[in-house]
Amino acid sequence: METHLADFIRSTPSGREAEAILRRCVHCGFCNATCPTYQLTGDELDGPRGRIYQIKQVLEGAPASERNRVHLDRCLTCRACETTCPSGVEYGRLLDIGRATVLAQQPRRGRDALRRALLRAVLPQPRRFAIALGLGRLLRPLLPLLREKLPPARVAASSFVAARSSHPRRMLALAGCVQPSLTADTLPAARALLDRLGIALDVAPQAGCCGALALHLDDADAARQAARRNIDAWWPGIEAGAEAIVITASGCGVQVKDYGHLLGEDARYAGKAARIAGLARDIGEVVAAESAGLLPLLAALPSLPAGSRRLAFHSPCTLQHGQRIVGQVEALLVAAGFELVPVADAHLCCGSAGTYSLLQPEWSNRLRADKLAKLGAGGPALIVSANVGCITHLQGGTRLPVRHWVEVLAERVERFAVYL
Repeated sequence: METHLADFIRSTPSGREAEAILRRCVHCGFCNATCPTYQLTGDELDGPRGRIYQIKQVLEGAPASERNRVHLDRCLTCRACETTCPSGVEYGRLLDIGRATVLAQQPRRGRDALRRALLRAVLPQPRRFAIALGLGRLLRPLLPLLREKLPPARVAASSFVAARSSHPRRMLALAGCVQPSLTADTLPAARALLDRLGIALDVAPQAGCCGALALHLDDADAARQAARRNIDAWWPGIEAGAEAIVITASGCGVQVKDYGHLLGEDARYAGKAARIAGLARDIGEVVAAESAGLLPLLAALPSLPAGSRRLAFHSPCTLQHGQRIVGQVEALLVAAGFELVPVADAHLCCGSAGTYSLLQPEWSNRLRADKLAKLGAGGPALIVSANVGCITHLQGGTRLPVRHWVEVLAERVERFAVYL
């Protein structure tokens, strides 16, 4: 795509990146075929190609409008369009640049600005979020909105055996900001499973939110600061020989794997950020890489009862499109004796998308209803996923239990440990 960026951005790092991305786009429109919001409206401006044109116009000097901001806000950043694009257009990076440029000219005001400020103050802070979550659950019976957006507290499905710390192999885990409160079994499950494989999984207490929520809420500076804090927290462990940064929320995985780009202009942190990004691994990648030690254990497990064997796997956008991890989790679940039901349109977003379900509830709920219909069509006993946001969002719309796949796999291994 021919483009002529305006003087205000042409010679900046963002401008050079945007120009390179725009020149790869060939107007083909394949992206619209896999865009969830375009499927909802059929409006070109709510599809990737239309958003690219809007960003291009603003970067070339056209005044940004509130309408531009609305259409960019409606994007889930699911990146399904990137998976589809035959030209390798990095739409997600272009969208970040476009949103920042539009917001500089059309800042948020009123309720929209206040709502995002409140979310920034609570969501990335684990203690604040835990307190707010507790209060929300107390009020849940009284408020219909909370009944839908805030599923009740889950009783721990199993008691995972405490992991040993004597293994010579060690990895570091990202606990995250909302996952410890919303899906408290996930990290203990990962620890228990890796313990069976001879790997100790440690958490650096000083690490916190990966920074993705700040980016969702228009605060790139806070996202960079979160990345720096995490790098500082993990660095002693990396120098001591930790093999990987293990991430159990695929949304956080995308963010940490992008630290090299996020801090690429930071002379002090660029090198460390690139190394951390290279060491970041989704828990599915780690377990799959250790499958030589796991598969014999799974083969020794007794068969599952027919009523609990059928699962529907929801692959989060951040797993399949953001990290390009496809098939690894499914293969592990099948090896453990589960039967995965077919899921139509598995590439489409469930509508969670970080803070999207809070900021765009009508569109988010329409996408969730469609996703749940597809997940439930095969009659599963359980839905499993790989991201805390997707799990919580989906659970708010169904009576079927929705859990992290690593909990289900670790629970099966631990329950039948006597056979191993």
